[in-house]
Amino acid sequence: MTESSPSLSAEQDRSAVLALALLRGAVAAGLGLGSVTVVVLALWISAPASDSSPGSALHAAAGLWLLAHGAELTRAHTLSGVPAPVGIVPLLLAVVPVWLVHRAARDVLVPDEGHPAPSARGAFGMVVGGYLLVGAVAAYYVRGGSLSVQLPSLLFPSAVVVAGAAAAGVWTASGRPIGPPPSWAPVSLHEALARSRFRERAGTVWRAAAAGVAVLLGGGALLVAVALVWHAHPAQRSFVQLSGDWSGRVAVLLLALVLVPNAAVWGAAYGLGPGFALGTASTVTPLAFSGRPAIPGFPLLAAVPAEGPGTVLNWSAGAVPVAAGVTVAWFTVRRAAPPDAGREDAWGPWGTALVAALAAVGCGAGTAVLAAAAGGPLGTRALAEFGPVWWLTGAAALVWTALVGVPGALLLRAWRLRERDEDGEEAAYVAGDPGVAAAGKTAVPVPVPEPSSGDASRESGGGGRRWWRRSGGRDGGGIGGGGAGEEAAGPVPGDEPAPRRTPVAASLPAGAAPGPVPPAAQSPAQGEDESVAPYDFLPTGPWHERTARPEEAGPSGSA
Repeated sequence: MTESSPSLSAEQDRSAVLALALLRGAVAAGLGLGSVTVVVLALWISAPASDSSPGSALHAAAGLWLLAHGAELTRAHTLSGVPAPVGIVPLLLAVVPVWLVHRAARDVLVPDEGHPAPSARGAFGMVVGGYLLVGAVAAYYVRGGSLSVQLPSLLFPSAVVVAGAAAAGVWTASGRPIGPPPSWAPVSLHEALARSRFRERAGTVWRAAAAGVAVLLGGGALLVAVALVWHAHPAQRSFVQLSGDWSGRVAVLLLALVLVPNAAVWGAAYGLGPGFALGTASTVTPLAFSGRPAIPGFPLLAAVPAEGPGTVLNWSAGAVPVAAGVTVAWFTVRRAAPPDAGREDAWGPWGTALVAALAAVGCGAGTAVLAAAAGGPLGTRALAEFGPVWWLTGAAALVWTALVGVPGALLLRAWRLRERDEDGEEAAYVAGDPGVAAAGKTAVPVPVPEPSSGDASRESGGGGRRWWRRSGGRDGGGIGGGGAGEEAAGPVPGDEPAPRRTPVAASLPAGAAPGPVPPAAQSPAQGEDESVAPYDFLPTGPWHERTARPEEAGPSGSA
């Protein structure tokens, strides 16, 4: 059956692959929309007295799914009768659509058996097109309902979020390359990208910035958790007031869970210093809680500190950005001065400071983006501003991580190189220096006798000393009776002094004092005959001269 089936042409095969990419983008959007719809319908069905229709529940599910992409909604039915905007994005819920579109764009570039993989641009365009097509249908469906979407917010930031997630998926499938810059870019940028050191430092900047943002979020979440424990009774009271039955409590609990990342960003903004706004007339910072707050009844908002000037406990929130700066410094030095590399492989101080500063810039940019998504309007008038101010939060994160991270990276780099130099000097002193005797960590210097003039002349004359040669007189008078010039011309068996024994490192137990040096290892005293050696006992009979090689023997006419 397979062999007899007609084969598609190259154009038809390429069109089929692009159509499959479009379908995968639509399926990713459908999965996200379907998951939110299932949860909303389950809560609507479990409600004992629900005065809304199934159509209203479906409208709410579609609006909540669009809100997860960053779209701004408008509530038509309010107590005042004036439509109120809803612009706070539940960040935990936003993870689902971002991950789905990222995975769809990544899997499209994996070729199926018998079919070629599409190009990176084709995969990106088809996946984004299919996803946005479903999003446009959902936006049209919620039009005229209790929750309607504002059209400008569909382009920014909703379409930008989808395009960014798809681009990240294509980049991941391509092996995360750092491609060449455009042709109009300066030549210096092309040369910098061609160097491996640039790629290494760019990766270090990315990792250090991501680690700094993660520490800020973790510290903010810790602040919120401590505050909730401190204000446990107000949080419990607001939870009971919002939920009458068990289905309502489940709904409030789910809403609080999807807003936990938002609360972590608010806590990070509080620790950084700018704080967050609770309406247009109130600001919460570690220094003071000023103004008249407009706080809706919600469990997470019970963690807000008490009104008035801040105390020492409020000021301790400044430890969060300090920890983020230390993290940026540590991740930078991990690559700038790794523990298994030498001093010549470490980065210079300027390169280390530049990487730490760029990581601080990335940390500030990431914090600003999260702060912009975590806040927004919750209504009109007093609730028109709710949450942290994104540009103040990002600037504070940049300043904190730069002031702590750059000097911290330089200090850590200097400390690591200093420890490495000390270890290298100790190892060289114990194991590599001549005239050193070591036992464990105890090193005893032993004097090394200087070579005599006759030894130097023999070593430079060639042939070298042999252990079977008999030691001669000090003035070179042996069998040949020649002087120093004859010794330089060629060594003669029997006219050389006894071989000197090289001092050997003596192993001493830890804490023991070095004993006297053996006579064999001491230098000869002035005026003492060097021909007398304690180990001069080797025979020099005729059999030995017959076994010597001719080229090692002295000149034939020396006798």
